[in-house]
Amino acid sequence: MFFLLSMSSDGGGFNPLDFSSGGGLVWTWVIFLGALPFLWKIVMGPVTAALEERDDHVTHAIGAAQTAQAEAEKARADVEVALGEAQAEAAKLLQEARKRAEAREHEIVDAAKQEASAMVEAARNAIRTEQDKAISAIRNEVVELSMNAASKVLERNVDSEDDRRFVAELVAGQASKN
Repeated sequence: MFFLLSMSSDGGGFNPLDFSSGGGLVWTWVIFLGALPFLWKIVMGPVTAALEERDDHVTHAIGAAQTAQAEAEKARADVEVALGEAQAEAAKLLQEARKRAEAREHEIVDAAKQEASAMVEAARNAIRTEQDKAISAIRNEVVELSMNAASKVLERNVDSEDDRRFVAELVAGQASKN
């Protein structure tokens, strides 16, 4: 405005149609201010609408991201709970497997002890049987030797069944006293 006043004081006044003395500036402002509503409506309206749409889109995207983050946190918590349950179940299964293994171990040890006891008893029985056979054989041999010795002492043939039975009873009686 000061520029306009300073131009009019030069001598003849201000002529808005004279472009050399600042009239062009006034017409530029008049045209600009006259076109401003149309420019605002045609150019700035779509730009503003696009910016508002972008803001709405960004707001919606932020909300969706927050929702997704909340869902991810919930899913992570669910996974952690499921993982904890799975670990607890695995520990339980492992404990049960250990118990079954220990029970099976006891069964195997008990079966082996029983089998060993049975084998020891069978061996004792076999030893007793063999011992009885050996004692019987020794007794028979003692009877034979006694009969032979008696035959030589008496110088007669001591070979009857009665004599053998008598000597066998005598040897058996001596064996039971020892």
